[in-house]
Amino acid sequence: MAGHVGNEKKSYSDLREKLNKNSASQKDNSWESRKRKRDQISSSLHHYSTYDRDVELQKVQQGIRQRVLFDKEECQEIEHKIDEIVQLANRGTYKKRTVDRAPLRVKYFFGEGYTYGKQLAERGPGQERLFPQGEVDEIPEWISELVVSRLEKAGIVPKGFVNSAVINDYQPGGCIVSHIDPPHIFDRPIVSCSFFSESSLSFGCKFTFKPIRTSPPVLTLPLPRGCVTTLSGYAADDITHCIRPQDVKARRAVIIVRRVYPDAPRLEPSITENGAQKQEGNSDPESDEQDENGPSLAKRKRVVLKRSFRRPILESKEHSE
Repeated sequence: MAGHVGNEKKSYSDLREKLNKNSASQKDNSWESRKRKRDQISSSLHHYSTYDRDVELQKVQQGIRQRVLFDKEECQEIEHKIDEIVQLANRGTYKKRTVDRAPLRVKYFFGEGYTYGKQLAERGPGQERLFPQGEVDEIPEWISELVVSRLEKAGIVPKGFVNSAVINDYQPGGCIVSHIDPPHIFDRPIVSCSFFSESSLSFGCKFTFKPIRTSPPVLTLPLPRGCVTTLSGYAADDITHCIRPQDVKARRAVIIVRRVYPDAPRLEPSITENGAQKQEGNSDPESDEQDENGPSLAKRKRVVLKRSFRRPILESKEHSE
């Protein structure tokens, strides 16, 4: 009898050990299974995100064209003309809305000027407006002769395409935050010509402020002195671009030439009580905090639009900055 009880205890003990062993094995298998599944998902997500980034990068690159068009002597001549623009602006020669000043950056509008962002009561894409006609100075002859004519001869833009020119003059550490040139105002391509020093154009960055920082870009494009860069397609319409503060190490200027659509929306001139046109100070939202040029030094006035505008149909898909 005692032997029988002993055998039962042994059997019971063996069975319990077997159950415990099986249970542990199942737990191990379950954990290994979950781990494998998690690793597979992680690998799949990593593969997808990498693939997605690669596809986006390819799309961006397809919309970019670059070439060094201006040699050293041509750059020096154009840079001398830019310095003359600065001197004229400092003497108050230009109309108020021709010149827009922001920390470490001065912008000069010629032919057409536009504004958006904090200057408008309703903010967001599609709210950008041209200034009333005649509120910025005409394109200087030297820009037409030394820059636009060269672009036309090189086949970069068709003859008669350009009706707007902007000069951005940066000091070290200056920037323009991430943005897309308004497609309801500007035809594509957008053409920029770089002078004084090299810099970089970054795509897909996000800016944060106080202190100013940027997220890693999808693409950083070198901009050597004398280089012409055109943006169209995805690079202009579907991803933002910017100039980061860390990429402006010395004074740099860029001349941006574009075609403004003839039916692009325009601000109405402000009228005072005596019937005279009221001149608002230039409040380019590109100068406002978290707009195109980063933090501003002072608060700006807002222009309230008294009419709505339906976005015009674009003439083609190939539209860029």
